[in-house]
Amino acid sequence: MSRNGTLGAALIDSLNELIQAGHITPQLAMQVLGQYDKSISEALSSKVKAKVTMKGHLKTYNNCDDIWTLNVTNSSFKYDHETFTITDKVKIVACSNRRAGE
Repeated sequence: MSRNGTLGAALIDSLNELIQAGHITPQLAMQVLGQYDKSISEALSSKVKAKVTMKGHLKTYNNCDDIWTLNVTNSSFKYDHETFTITDKVKIVACSNRRAGE
């Protein structure tokens, strides 16, 4: 989910360095990444209160394994009724907040 962000990429780089140096096993690195994913998901669902309103032209969409990919053109974003951002293109990847088995 957020492994492609700055924090996730830094974590992956650090784990790779630790594996290469022989300080941790690849299995432990995978456990750390699993915990990172769980912690990020919980933090986003419980701590982030910002609301965003988006308008734009939906160019394409796809749903695979309950993960949505939306490509929107000429989009505008309004954050908590204050700031406006306009972009030519934006790609949104979203997944359900339901846990496996629910």
